[in-house]
Amino acid sequence: MSTAPAPSSRDLRHPASEDIRLEAVLHALSDPMRLQIVRELAVGRDELTCSQFALPVTKSTSTHHFRVLREAGVIRQCYRGTAKMNGLRRQELDDLFPGLLDALLAAADRQAVRLGEG
Repeated sequence: MSTAPAPSSRDLRHPASEDIRLEAVLHALSDPMRLQIVRELAVGRDELTCSQFALPVTKSTSTHHFRVLREAGVIRQCYRGTAKMNGLRRQELDDLFPGLLDALLAAADRQAVRLGEG
């Protein structure tokens, strides 16, 4: 009888593309902090560490926001050394929900300008 190795605390669970649900994505993006994270990831081409985001929340709250985004399938997280890297799952989201991410990001940009935040 063989046993699979126990998952490491550094193994992060991500939904498979076919398991990403629209309502989970919309819920994840409905929070202003999570939307800010996605906006920052959408601008860059590279992955960013959690510490590169200037969020006005505690570390535990920040960790919660990243977990919600990851579990909804919006971002992919992995460890590189001691850093937890974050990347937007843009291609997968675009394949599943064509135009959704672009429309949400454009709307968020317009709102930021309208409210004097962008």
